[in-house]
Amino acid sequence: MIKFTPILLAIFYGIVMYRFSAWRLSRELDEKSTELADAELVKLTRKMAEALDLPRIRVHIYEIEPINGLAAPDGRIFITRGFYNRFRSGDVSREELASVIAHELGHVALGHSRRRMIDFSGQNALRTALAMVISRFIPGIGPWIANTLMSLLAARLSRSDEYEADEYAAALLTKSGIGTAPQKSLFGKLEALTQSNAGKAPAWLLSHPKTPERIQAIEALEQKWGTA
Repeated sequence: MIKFTPILLAIFYGIVMYRFSAWRLSRELDEKSTELADAELVKLTRKMAEALDLPRIRVHIYEIEPINGLAAPDGRIFITRGFYNRFRSGDVSREELASVIAHELGHVALGHSRRRMIDFSGQNALRTALAMVISRFIPGIGPWIANTLMSLLAARLSRSDEYEADEYAAALLTKSGIGTAPQKSLFGKLEALTQSNAGKAPAWLLSHPKTPERIQAIEALEQKWGTA
C-alpha cells in the first residue's frame, strides 16, 4: 500500500486542483460577463436552439480582449469581448461567430469538461508513477521526462476533443441551415486574428489541430453527409 500512496495522492491532488480551478474560473466569469443581447446573433442561436429542440441557447460575453470562445465547466457558453468586437468591426461575420458558439456547445454536449477532470487526475497519477520508475534508471531527470510525456499526451487528448467539437458544430450548423462554410472560413482567419504562431509549431505539441487539418476533417464530413 505504501508504494501506491504517492499515486493515490497524485489522483487526489488532480481532482482537488481541477475543482478549485473550475470554481475560480466560475467566479471570474460571474464577475466579468453579461448575457449576449445582439439581435443578429440571437437570431442564429435561436435557429440552433430549434435544431436541438431547446427553448433557447444562452451565450455570455466574457469581458476580456483575447479572441476566444469558452465552454465553462458548469455548461455556460462564452465568447470574449475581443471576439465580439471583431464581429462588430466586420472582421468576423455573424455566421462565423455562430460557428464558435456551436463549437463550444459541442464541448458541453460531449462532456469534455468532465472528461478533462478524469484525464487530469489520471495524468497526475501516471506522471508520478513514471517519474518514480524512470528515476530508478536515470536519477535526477525522471520528473522532467515524465512531465514532457504527460504534456504530449495532454496535447493529443485536447486535439481529439477539438475534432469532436468541430464535428458536433458542423452537424449543428448544417441542421440549423447555417452551413459549414462559415466554420471553415473562420478557421482561415483565426491565426491572423489571434496572432498565433501555431502554424509553425510541430503538430504533436499543439493543443488544437492545425487549421488545414480541421478544414479537411469538415470537408470529409460534408462528403459523408452529401452536403459538399
